[in-house]
Amino acid sequence: MGNLVTALLIGLIGFLGPMDFAIGSNLLNRPLIMGPLVGLVLGDLTQGIIIGASLELIFMGAVSVGAYLPPDVIVGGVLGTAFAISLGKGVGAAITIAMPIAMLSLAVGNLMSIIFPMIAHYGDRAAKEGKAGGITLSMWSIGLLECLRRGVLCFAGFYLGSAQIEKVLNTIPDKIISGLEVSANLLPAIGFAILLQMILSKPIIPYFFLGFLLSSYLKVPVLGVALFGLILVFIMTKNNAKNANSVVVTTSQEVDVDDDDF
Repeated sequence: MGNLVTALLIGLIGFLGPMDFAIGSNLLNRPLIMGPLVGLVLGDLTQGIIIGASLELIFMGAVSVGAYLPPDVIVGGVLGTAFAISLGKGVGAAITIAMPIAMLSLAVGNLMSIIFPMIAHYGDRAAKEGKAGGITLSMWSIGLLECLRRGVLCFAGFYLGSAQIEKVLNTIPDKIISGLEVSANLLPAIGFAILLQMILSKPIIPYFFLGFLLSSYLKVPVLGVALFGLILVFIMTKNNAKNANSVVVTTSQEVDVDDDDF
């Protein structure tokens, strides 16, 4: 009975994850939040925070860009944390479990997405008829189906799969698990590299290395680097404003000279 209640609570956490999109995108769906919640349910908040933070660094670059659909961070993060804590394993086991589960959940989501266009078409018809309630109904229907999918997968995965997951983990040599724990320290760098690919440009590169040098060689803490960046932004903004005003003044003077010639 206790395991059933625990599985239901784990499923509830998975259900609440997608609600992030309904209440303002406050990052509720990230492992950094889901992990501690799972830790609370399983009675090990500290381990939930540690595993959740580690998975967050790994999934940091898992964002939807264009047609790319990232692995399901919610189900992978929740079940990876839940299994690692319940089986007494560490971050390495969570990493081993989370990514395959996240990919499996993504596949299930792709199958479910077949019915979403039908609901969306209902919303289109409601929009043509001027029925705001129909639009709201179609949007919430798709959102709640996504919540239900995550909740059911988290519940069923934890309730039915803990014994099987334990068998799988026991067959994996300790050296591999230890290696995964070591690689967890490298994966955040990969996550940041993926993010940098999206935002990095030639004008930004000098500031990126400036922050790196401040942190690595001068031992300036992250908050100090951020404050340096804030000061630079303020100075650059003021200088750009002055340059823009000087261009306007120069242009107006040239126009006055041209007018006098006539």
